Amino acid sequence: MWAKDGKRRSDGLIFILNLEEPLTMGTCRHCHTRDRTISDVVGYCAGCIRDHFDRVWPEIEAVHHRSRAVHGLPARPPNAADGITCPICFRKCRIPEGGLGYCGVRSVEGGRLKGGRPLEGNLYAYHDPLPTNCVADFVCPAGGKRGYPTFSVCPGPEYGFRNLAVFYHACSFNCLYCQNSHFRDRTLHPETVTAQALADEVTEGTTCICYFGGDPGPQVLHALEASRLALAAAKGRVLRICWETNGTVRPPFLMRMAEQSLRSGGCIKFDIKAWNDEIHHALCAASNSQTLENVRRLSSLIAERSDPPLMVASTLLVPGYVDELEVSHIARFLAGLSRDIPYRLLAFYPSCVLRDLPNTSQAHARRCLTAAEKAGLKRVSMGNVGLLGLDYT
Repeated sequence: MWAKDGKRRSDGLIFILNLEEPLTMGTCRHCHTRDRTISDVVGYCAGCIRDHFDRVWPEIEAVHHRSRAVHGLPARPPNAADGITCPICFRKCRIPEGGLGYCGVRSVEGGRLKGGRPLEGNLYAYHDPLPTNCVADFVCPAGGKRGYPTFSVCPGPEYGFRNLAVFYHACSFNCLYCQNSHFRDRTLHPETVTAQALADEVTEGTTCICYFGGDPGPQVLHALEASRLALAAAKGRVLRICWETNGTVRPPFLMRMAEQSLRSGGCIKFDIKAWNDEIHHALCAASNSQTLENVRRLSSLIAERSDPPLMVASTLLVPGYVDELEVSHIARFLAGLSRDIPYRLLAFYPSCVLRDLPNTSQAHARRCLTAAEKAGLKRVSMGNVGLLGLDYT
């Protein structure tokens, strides 16, 4: 039985129950199925998205376009015949003079690409006490004895030390459920922070830098330079470089990220949104092919540092769309690369424009945990357990 009082169970999970949550039903406009886990915003159930994608995509794409128009972001990646190709991510935007890339931070002015370079970071940074609520906290040196003494300052949790959390205000995806979607209000209205100014925020008590957002990908040039400067100033003391990303930067940048993390004791946390490419398109307006290819590429470095792990994967359990079938495929893919890859499952809550779905239920979480473990992964964990809700089926 699952705990129903919000207290910690013997297996470590905690649940907060929302008894006020309205049990509304959504309807698939293709098969007309009604269910609590069908979003009227998306308009279609997962089965119809998988099986009839060409039919349902135009309406779903329109939802993405409207969600971006509110913030002045391009509806599609630009492909101007006379544009300059941005080399950073999988979008390969051909940006015209005076135009914006899909991420909203890359632009062309005077025939040159701008945005996200070392002198022009669009971000917010703050110090977070360690150990912190990190996707990788269950395998991170800051939360336990992993990596001591080379990559950690003590043989246990790093109480009294800090993480420099760097939140970048741009992304190459358009996730309808983005749980940090406030960044879109700042994408086109930056308060510029140079790489040097960011590196100067790394004080003696800072033992890690974590880049997230949004996503660090569109501004990877800025992040790489800030890390280089910070590591040089640290003069050999513990300073881990970590990344939380959708994994869509081009391979040369990925390998530069990996090099910084590998030698510093940090990690790259890949957020794998979905396995099925049609589901991934519906939720994120993008293919997952570059993400999966980059995961495969980075797995070649796992043996160079097994503990603390270089690579961590995570998946948000979106009710009705990212289910145990999706998780099982992702977990089998990861296990085929290495059974030691840590995999974190995360609880969904209504956010951004996808606000008509319930929180991830307890049963949904349990099924996905079981599926990931059966796939052969050795280190599977459930995060954000305080967000798990009542079973709705």
